[in-house]
Amino acid sequence: MSGEITPFRIQTSQAELDDLRERLAQTRFPDAEPVGDWSQGIPLQYMRTLCDYWRNDYDWRATEARLNRIPQFKTNIDGIGIHFLHLRSPVEDATPLVITHGWPGSIVEFSKVIVPLCDPAAHGGSADDAFHLVLPSIPGYGFSDKPAQTGWGIERVAQAWSALMARLGYERYFAQGGDWGAAITAAIGAQDPAHCMGVHTNMPVVAPPAEMMAEPTAQERDAMAARKFYQDWDSGYSKQQSTRPQTLGYGLVDSPAGQAAWIIEKFYQWMDCNGHPENVASRDALLDNVMFYWLTGAAASSARLYWESFSRGSMADVTVPAGVSIFPKEIFKASKRWVETRFKDLRYYNVLESGGHFAAFEQPETFVSELRTCFRTMRP
Repeated sequence: MSGEITPFRIQTSQAELDDLRERLAQTRFPDAEPVGDWSQGIPLQYMRTLCDYWRNDYDWRATEARLNRIPQFKTNIDGIGIHFLHLRSPVEDATPLVITHGWPGSIVEFSKVIVPLCDPAAHGGSADDAFHLVLPSIPGYGFSDKPAQTGWGIERVAQAWSALMARLGYERYFAQGGDWGAAITAAIGAQDPAHCMGVHTNMPVVAPPAEMMAEPTAQERDAMAARKFYQDWDSGYSKQQSTRPQTLGYGLVDSPAGQAAWIIEKFYQWMDCNGHPENVASRDALLDNVMFYWLTGAAASSARLYWESFSRGSMADVTVPAGVSIFPKEIFKASKRWVETRFKDLRYYNVLESGGHFAAFEQPETFVSELRTCFRTMRP
C-alpha cells in the first residue's frame, strides 16, 4: 500500500555468514607494499590481521541484535524502499531531526549519539535539547533498495527525505549530515524551507568566489592545502566511483577483503586517528560499517551516487538557518566567510580542536554538544 510504513529487522542468514567466512579463508592477497606506511594504501599485514579477525572472532550476530533493538522501518518513496531508524524521544514535544550518512559510512556511524540526542536529560543534557530522530539509509546503501533506473542524485534524495518526514507526521524538522549527507542536507534546506527549520553540517559544500581564494586567510590556506592533497593523493576512489561504478563493483561485491580495504583505508585517511584507524574506532565498529556494504552487496549501488551527482548537483543558496562545525581532519574545511557565500543565515560556526570526517563516529560527545548548541539558535 502506498505510504505504508512497516517494521524492519535485520535478518542475516547463516548461509550468508558461512559464505563470508569461506571467502575470507580463500582470500588471494597481493604482495606487500614496498613502503613502511600507508602511502600506497592499506598495508598488507594489517589486512591479513583484520581478515583473520573478521573470519574467526568478529560477531555479527551481536551487532545484528544490538541494531534490532533500535526501532527500524521501511517505506516506499518514489518507487524505492527506504530503510530508516526512527527513535521517538521521551520528551513529547522534542524537535524532529533527520541525520544523513555519506560514503563510506552508514547509520552505524551514529550508534553512540542516538540515545544522548534522543534523551539528553539522561545523558548530561537538558530536555529542551531533545530530538525525535530519523536516520535513513541513502538509496543504494545499507538496507535501502538499490535504484534500478538513473536519476537518484542528491536533490532527489533530499526530496525523498522531506517526503519521509511528512509521512512520519513531522511538519517541521531540522536536518544534519556530513559527506554526501552534507550535500543532501544542504539540498533539503534549499528545496524545503517551508518545513525545514534549519540545517547543520560538519562538511559544508560551498564554492567560494575567486576573489576570496586569491586572498586567503591562514585558515583558508590550510584548507586549500588539504584540498590539494586530497586532489593529488586521495581522490582516486571518487574518480572511479563517479565514472565507472559498475566496473568497480565486480571486485568489491565478490571479495570481502577488497570491500573492507576500499572502505577502511578511507577511515584511516580521513579520521583524526594518529596513524591508525583503531586508535579511534574499534575493530568491531569498523567491521560493523563494512558489513552494511558487504551483506547488501552495495559496492556498485553506493558508488553510483557519485556518478549521479558529481558535477551535476545544485549549489543553490540555503536560506534557512544554518550551523557548521569544522573538525580539523575534515576533507574540506570551509572558513566562515566561505560558508556564508552559500548559507545565507549562518547562526552557528565553530572550529574544533580534534576530530575528522566521521565526526559522530570519532567524537560522539563533541558531536552531540555541537548539535545541541547549534540547534538552540534555531528552535522556535
